[in-house]
Amino acid sequence: MELTALEILGYIASILIAWSMAVSSIIKFRWINLFGALGLTIYSIIISAIPVAIVNALIVILDIYYLYKAYTKNEVFQTLELSEDDHYLKQFIEFYKNDIKEFFPNFEYKPDSKNLQFLILRDMYVTGVFMAKKIDDKTYNVDLDYVRPEYRDFKNGKYIYSQIKEKFLIQSCTTVKTQSKNKAHIKYLNKIGFKKVGEGEFEMKLKNN
Repeated sequence: MELTALEILGYIASILIAWSMAVSSIIKFRWINLFGALGLTIYSIIISAIPVAIVNALIVILDIYYLYKAYTKNEVFQTLELSEDDHYLKQFIEFYKNDIKEFFPNFEYKPDSKNLQFLILRDMYVTGVFMAKKIDDKTYNVDLDYVRPEYRDFKNGKYIYSQIKEKFLIQSCTTVKTQSKNKAHIKYLNKIGFKKVGEGEFEMKLKNN
């Protein structure tokens, strides 16, 4: 049976709506849901299902409204430096250990007073954790830069690296290294400013502004 263009539109829109429900990132959910609802609005108008069209049109308006709020909201970011044996940090890592393994399969929490450890706060909500260890006088290696799924919109990364840059430079550190083979994480690293220097190896050079 051959599908018409209208039927294809209906199927695609329905799939987008269903897909949006499985996405953890709030921003991604809104975008996918927006396109799905827009497609169903058009589909419903064409087949004269006006009540369905009205409901989906309202969803489109709500998605646009919340996306506008998300992109224009002035959120307050903060970092909270932690000691090597911080109890909350241990609990956080334990709670998110399965998701952490997806992005940092070789990560093992080994408390060390020489490591840098931060919680990332966003409007006072704990959204992620950052851990780095000093390799030599000029280099730090990022062992963990984890953000909770619902906050993965690159804002955390941009903030944390702008904050730690000054701290690293004060310590005469000019290079930050990290490792990854996860496609989503590699995309994040590229956007933050890391460059690929080898198989699964990434590096960022720090300079004074």
